[in-house]
Amino acid sequence: MLLNLHVKNLALIKETEVNFGPGLNILSGETGAGKSIIIGSINLALGAKVSKSMLREDAESALVELIFSVDQPRQTEALAELDVFPEDGEIIMSRKVMASGRSVCRINSETVSAAQMRKVASLLIDIHGQHEHESLLTKKNHMKYLDSFARKELEEKLAQMASDFRVYTACKKELEEASMDEEQQARELSFLQYEVNEIEAADLKIGEDEELEADYKRLSHGRKIMEAAAECRELCSDGMNSAADSVGSAVHALLSVAAYDEPLGGLTDQLQEIDSLLSDFNRELSGYMDDFEFSEERFAQIEERLDLINNLKSKYGRTIEIILEQKKEKEAAAEKLLNYGEYKKNLELKLQKAETALREISAEVSEIRRAKAKELTEEVKKALLSLNFLDVQFEMEFQKLDHYTANGWDEARFLISTNPGEPLKPLDSVASGGELSRIMLALKTVLAQNDEIETLIFDEIDSGISGRTAQMVAEKIKLTGSSHQVICITHLPQIAAMADVHFLIEKTSSDVSTISQIRMLNREESIAELARMLGGVKITDTVLQNAREMKEMADTVRTYSV
Repeated sequence: MLLNLHVKNLALIKETEVNFGPGLNILSGETGAGKSIIIGSINLALGAKVSKSMLREDAESALVELIFSVDQPRQTEALAELDVFPEDGEIIMSRKVMASGRSVCRINSETVSAAQMRKVASLLIDIHGQHEHESLLTKKNHMKYLDSFARKELEEKLAQMASDFRVYTACKKELEEASMDEEQQARELSFLQYEVNEIEAADLKIGEDEELEADYKRLSHGRKIMEAAAECRELCSDGMNSAADSVGSAVHALLSVAAYDEPLGGLTDQLQEIDSLLSDFNRELSGYMDDFEFSEERFAQIEERLDLINNLKSKYGRTIEIILEQKKEKEAAAEKLLNYGEYKKNLELKLQKAETALREISAEVSEIRRAKAKELTEEVKKALLSLNFLDVQFEMEFQKLDHYTANGWDEARFLISTNPGEPLKPLDSVASGGELSRIMLALKTVLAQNDEIETLIFDEIDSGISGRTAQMVAEKIKLTGSSHQVICITHLPQIAAMADVHFLIEKTSSDVSTISQIRMLNREESIAELARMLGGVKITDTVLQNAREMKEMADTVRTYSV
């Protein structure tokens, strides 16, 4: 249940807070007072698209925060699957929108994506927008309502069917790509064998390219290396006044006086160690120079081998490991072509097995849908009769597609007849705007009985209705509020009179700004608001008395289905 809404710096709202109650929560107010902003703010907090134009002028950021209570075990389990866990039985969902257009979404103070917000919201609240009833004019939406009604029976099977469809399409694609005539097979086999032989002839060893590149680098700079080494040896040991001679002379000089002063002994030891290290270095340098050989033949061999390896890398992969893996894959592909008949037969059997599984699950889903469609349409028909459809027939028509989809092979649509003797026809050919609103309300109330979503929001679902029909719609919404929390924006006094909790949205203007505010009404204030809705600008005593009587009559409405 939605407990609290807090909005700050959004459109006409500077800052407001609403504490919703159980049952039917009514929001009313003058046209343009900001009722749509309230629903918009809730949508925003639940992950809807955001625009920086939604912020109040000169505001650096806007904030919307919702607090939900969660006490149903199934809801808690579903939220846990999304890694969301109520704290003290509550979930706090907030969204902060910056002037730059960037936004930050949080659930229980943990930053999440807008997509995650939408997933969580789908478990907590169902919002019926002003024009949602128009979705009934699109046939593909009808199946969604049916699947929602049959969710308990279909949820796992729909997931399995989607998985089987992916396997089926993958098998079908593999078989299509494998189809070739004998000439194509021969060409493909010859090319594969050529590639395998080319890699095999190279006799590649893992790591050899790195060793060869190191040798190539050394040999290609051989002259520079030897010149630098010769110069170093000249300076360290062979030349006049070399480092070895100089250090040796220095050692001799200190040794001649070390006995006269004890600290000189330590310095002499250090210098002797330097002399020893220099001697070792000179020996190793000479050994390196003696061992260094530059062979034009060896250099050419390395260069040729690297060219071969790099050519193979350009064809088959950037490393020797990848090239060798490619060789295995091409050998396997060649083996398939050598045994093409058996390979294709196995693919056909694999596709046949996948299609059988998909056909069986599609048939199961279709059977469940058809059975549940009868239940759904019967329930909706009852609801429509309670919404002032005097004589109505409501059914669902099924057709079998000539191909598979991830959603099975069913195509379905709602059919309706609203007058005696008239044949059933598609909704888009017979239903008016007011009738569509009532049909959607009927669907929503029926679906609400079959899910765990506790909060329903109706944004002006009374579009296009009046008179006795409005009264019956009001009673239906009141009935829904007996088992769910309903938040309803309305212009109709018949619906507003049914409120368990009544909120008024008002707009106030000054020379510098316009602000929308929302406040809860007590009983007398609610009656005054009903009088405004009934009488318009001038509220007479008669209108006020009518409003009072309407409220008293609403108190006596029995919440049971007609």
